[in-house]
Amino acid sequence: MKKRILGKGLEVSEIGLGCMGLSFSFPPFPTREEAVSFIRQAYNKGVTFFDTAEVYGPFDNEEVLGEALEHVRDKVVIATKFGFSYTKDGKRDGIDSSEENIRRAIEGSLKRLRTNYIDLYYQHRVDPNTPIEKVASIMKEFYEQGKIKHWGLSEASANTIRKAHAVFPVTALQSEYSLFWREPEKEIIPTLEELGIGFVPFSPLGKGFLTGQINVDTPLEPGDFRLSIPRFQNKEYLKENLKLVDFVKELASKKNTTPAAIAIGWVLAQKEWIVPIPGTKKIERLEENLSGAEVKFTQEELKEIKKRLDEIELIGDRYNEYYKSTIDKS
Repeated sequence: MKKRILGKGLEVSEIGLGCMGLSFSFPPFPTREEAVSFIRQAYNKGVTFFDTAEVYGPFDNEEVLGEALEHVRDKVVIATKFGFSYTKDGKRDGIDSSEENIRRAIEGSLKRLRTNYIDLYYQHRVDPNTPIEKVASIMKEFYEQGKIKHWGLSEASANTIRKAHAVFPVTALQSEYSLFWREPEKEIIPTLEELGIGFVPFSPLGKGFLTGQINVDTPLEPGDFRLSIPRFQNKEYLKENLKLVDFVKELASKKNTTPAAIAIGWVLAQKEWIVPIPGTKKIERLEENLSGAEVKFTQEELKEIKKRLDEIELIGDRYNEYYKSTIDKS
C-alpha cells in the first residue's frame, strides 16, 4: 500500500484501521484471539497505521493492539488517545486533561500497548478546564523524554488547534469527515492546510451508512452506538438521507466498484495529507475498504460530485446532545 505523510514527517499507510469496534460501541465483538488475528491480517495486507484509545473498552482495546503488533512494533504506527477520567470500577467519568490524569494515562497506555513509545498521542476531547497550552507543554515534555513521537488533537476547533500548535507543533487532527459529514470543509481543513497539519478522518463510511447496507429497517444490536445518534434513530431522517446513498451507488456503478470504496476514495481525493481510518471486524470488509485507494477521480469529477452533494440536503445531527456537548467550540 502507498504511504502518506501526516504533519512534518509521520509516514503512514494511506488507509489506516480504526480499532474501536473490536471491543467498543459496535457489537457484537470478536473474541480477543479473533481480534488479534484480524489486526495481524490487516498488517499483512499493508495497513501500518492503527488507531485505538484508552477509553475503548475502557483499556482492553489497547491490550489487544499491543498483543497483535508487539512482534512488528518497529514497522507500524500506533495512535492512541487520552483525555477521560475513570471511576474506581473502571467506568468513564468525564473529560479530564489535568496534568495528573495525562501522566496516569500515558503510563497505562504504554504498558497495555507493550511499547516504550507512542507514535501519535491524541487528546481525545478538549478539556475546557485545562488550557490547551498546558496540554501542549506536557506533550512537548513527553516528546523530549521519548515517550511519544508525535501528538494530535481530536474534535478540536480551529482556534484550539492554533493555540496548541503555537506551543508544540501538532502532527494530526482526528475528526469525523465523509460524504455524510462535510462540516470540516468550512474551517478545519483550511486551518490544517495553512499550518501543515495532517487530517485523520474517522467514520469515513458514515458509521456504515455509506456502504449501502443500511436502510430504515436495518436492526442494530443492543449497545450499538448508532442507536444514540439522531441520524440513525429517526427513520424519517434515514429515509431522506438515503438520497445520498443512492448517489454513492450511482458513482460506484460508474467506477465498477462498491459504495464503500467510493466513499473512502473520495476522502482520499480531497487532500494528499488526509488519511482515513475506517473500522471493521471482517476481513472481506477490510479488503473492500482498502480497495478505496484504487478509486481515482478527475478534478472535473470531483467538481461535479461537490455540486451534487451541495444539492442533497442531509438531515439529523451526527451526535446526541451529550456527545455534542463534548465537541470543542472554543
